[in-house]
Amino acid sequence: MRVVSQHSLALMLAASFASTIGGLPFNSLPILLGSLADTFNLAPQEIGLLGSICFAGYLVGTLSSVLIINRFCWRKLTVVCAVASCFLLLLSSVSSAELQMPLWAMIGFFAAMMTCLGLKIIGQMLNKERALGVRQGIELGVTALVLFALPAFVISQFGYAGAAISLSVIIMLLSISVLWLPKNSHLENEQESIKNQLNIPSSAWLALFVFLLFATGNIALWAFLERMGNSMQLAPAQLGLVFAVLKLLGGAAAFSVALVGDKLGLRKPYIIVLTVLAIGLYLIWLSLSSMSNQFVLFAMGAWVWEVAFTWGCVFQTAAVARLDSKGRAIMLVPAAFGVSAMIGPALGGWLASSGYQDVLVLAFGTSLVAVICFMGPLAVRQHQVISEPLAS
Repeated sequence: MRVVSQHSLALMLAASFASTIGGLPFNSLPILLGSLADTFNLAPQEIGLLGSICFAGYLVGTLSSVLIINRFCWRKLTVVCAVASCFLLLLSSVSSAELQMPLWAMIGFFAAMMTCLGLKIIGQMLNKERALGVRQGIELGVTALVLFALPAFVISQFGYAGAAISLSVIIMLLSISVLWLPKNSHLENEQESIKNQLNIPSSAWLALFVFLLFATGNIALWAFLERMGNSMQLAPAQLGLVFAVLKLLGGAAAFSVALVGDKLGLRKPYIIVLTVLAIGLYLIWLSLSSMSNQFVLFAMGAWVWEVAFTWGCVFQTAAVARLDSKGRAIMLVPAAFGVSAMIGPALGGWLASSGYQDVLVLAFGTSLVAVICFMGPLAVRQHQVISEPLAS
């Protein structure tokens, strides 16, 4: 069923705000993990494990959303998820270090539910490009504000408790958009069995696995960007600026892909992605080993890396969609991202214990493997898929 409403703009905004609520834990992950580490004196391995536990919950939420979202009213589901997220964040701010893992697993679960709800609503709209553009703009705008304000004005004064309270306030404000959702909105006649949903071509499965590999290495880096800056003794305001601009550049990178479309072909985009990503990683490497201009090198490296990472995610997601004409594989991209977000921080924490340079090597290595796969066998298969309709 497609949602067609005279209030489509309001519905679009409501979906965007729901998705933004779900994206907050991931988008602010380095800042939150850093403040947790400072508050509870956590080691790198513990920080990484905590991030992985959060996204284990995110993965469960992503997979569960297939069974839950179609069966419940969007308004009720939004209220439940928003209230649960706020309660868990506030509870984590007054709990001991031992309780952070189960609490953050549940935070990840409800975040995934909100992200999938937002995408589900947008997926029913007629003008998907416009809806996705609005969603991305809102999500990145809110994220940029959060990443700028939290380190500079909240965490520096009130620690992790201040960050948890601030995020809870933002979630409650965003959840007011529930009033724009229709009262009876659960979908019917779309409940396909899980077995049928997983019946996708082997090439699409390979693309999903390669995307998972690419995301794992780069999310390991993302989870420890704040710790890298902290190791250089960068000021909270400097870190806030780095992450705020980073998210704005990520949005601009995604919009640039939308403008270019498929004009670059199937292989050239990955050459560009790997080249730009390598430059970003090299600048971060220099910032870790340099005695001067650390902030400039770190900021430029993080910003360049974010652009390349965003490009890589968008191009690979498009490839997954192209390899499965029935559109089932693309629905598994959030699950693949959830798995990578579960593995990446723990792997990054293990590597960071011997030096942050090892995390940079992991990000480059996984990106190199992904680029080789998408330029090689997966590009060949995509050409075949494109030519099949012409041959028939």
